[in-house]
Amino acid sequence: MLDTSPTQTTLLEVNNIEVLYNHVILALKGVSLDVPKGGITALLGGNGAGKSTTLKAISNLIHSERGEVTKGTILYDGRNMVGLDPADLVKSGVVQVMEGRHCFEHLTVEENLLTGAYTRNDGRAAIAAELELVYEYFPRLKERRKSQAGYTSGGEQQMTAIGRALMSRPSMILLDEPSMGLAPQLVEQIFEIVARLNREQGVTFLLAEQNTNVALRYAHTGFIMENGRIVMEGTAKELRENPDVKEFYLGMSDKGRKSFREVRSYRRRKRWLA
Repeated sequence: MLDTSPTQTTLLEVNNIEVLYNHVILALKGVSLDVPKGGITALLGGNGAGKSTTLKAISNLIHSERGEVTKGTILYDGRNMVGLDPADLVKSGVVQVMEGRHCFEHLTVEENLLTGAYTRNDGRAAIAAELELVYEYFPRLKERRKSQAGYTSGGEQQMTAIGRALMSRPSMILLDEPSMGLAPQLVEQIFEIVARLNREQGVTFLLAEQNTNVALRYAHTGFIMENGRIVMEGTAKELRENPDVKEFYLGMSDKGRKSFREVRSYRRRKRWLA
């Protein structure tokens, strides 16, 4: 995989944002990151690090959870997106695929996919062509297109969620924990499709992921979060070769492979959050 983005043009800029829940709980503290156009950027960290909150702040879905961005700016293609209606954000080309493979369980796979085109007004022929393109990337969905989504497998539901996002013809997809609950073989398959979409369709990805190992094999650049803060950033190659990342996230050290449980969290806080 490439280790640098195909272009240096910045599509998304998150500048020093803070997020509060219920006007009390400070979830993000001065988070800044940038996403190059046409690349795959990984947002890495353990459970509760703030990855999902960051994505929801960008997509403005944070308001549905009584959260708000209280400081900083979020610029997409130079436009301030803070406070923008999520539907308008979709029309602007930004779509989030939520954690947990959210599908309309009572609808068929194909009906789920078609809901992703609700903001489009370019006619049935264009939507039908987009649907065939989705089936080209996800042939399993074509086989299961008439099946009720709630009775499909976890991998098929994840494919459906990504395919539904593609139906809006996005320029950028915010992908939250795509590997969660999936077998390793399916995880590889999902990431291979993400890489193809990036390479062949030019879709920019910002993906939040706990599986650091697989994410850094497919991403061009990455950011690592701890306790609501960005603690490290760099190209995928730089992060893979960083001793702290090897020890804390890849289970490796100069002395060889080790269990993540052997690396106490206070050592990360002492080294990164001092």
